[in-house]
Amino acid sequence: MSNIIPGIARYLSNDVEKLDVLSQNVANLRTTGYRAQRLATDFRTGLLDSTPTLSLADGSLSSTGHPLDLALRGPGFFVVSVNGQQMLTRNGQFHLDAERQLVDAAGHPVMGLSGPITLNHANVHIDAAGAIIDNGDEVDSLQIVNVDKPGELREMGDGTYSYSGTGATATQFIGRVQQGALEQSNVDPGEEMVRLMALTRHAQSVQRAIQAYDAALQEGINHIGDNS
Repeated sequence: MSNIIPGIARYLSNDVEKLDVLSQNVANLRTTGYRAQRLATDFRTGLLDSTPTLSLADGSLSSTGHPLDLALRGPGFFVVSVNGQQMLTRNGQFHLDAERQLVDAAGHPVMGLSGPITLNHANVHIDAAGAIIDNGDEVDSLQIVNVDKPGELREMGDGTYSYSGTGATATQFIGRVQQGALEQSNVDPGEEMVRLMALTRHAQSVQRAIQAYDAALQEGINHIGDNS
């Protein structure tokens, strides 16, 4: 029985970690561009992956009519500069700052193919490929990248993600840009409820296992010395 307690502790720890991820998903149901997270279990070892994997499924669209509100359809991320580091985001709620630089909701510069994007005004046309057109002239194009390894994405706050994998290049974008709309969170409330119910049932099973182990241990203690 020496391995029972560590095994039970591992299962309980897994459940707690999964519940933390589930809670974060539910808390971000209405967060623009939020990517649902998942923790996978290695069934050979019973251990969880060290970091959650992000779902790259599209979220639903919310029409705003604002020319600098942008949503992505298909795989891909906008690129923003955070303290000089390039980060990825699906939150296309952009605006012009005091210097007329295109920035995200947190004030991070949005990157174009030529670097940070500066516009004379907000009333520009942005086509499905991300080209920014002002009075018929293409002034820049949004830098939009795909990721080959979603498991390498790390949430960094403010709706941004770092990416350490290969394949984050602008040439790989195969989706489209939707102007005048925002992408909602891709968290599925029904799916999260199913996962919560499964976690609850599993926790109850672990609790019953603990009770059975405790009863067996107590029975053994009560019979110590019976054959002496």
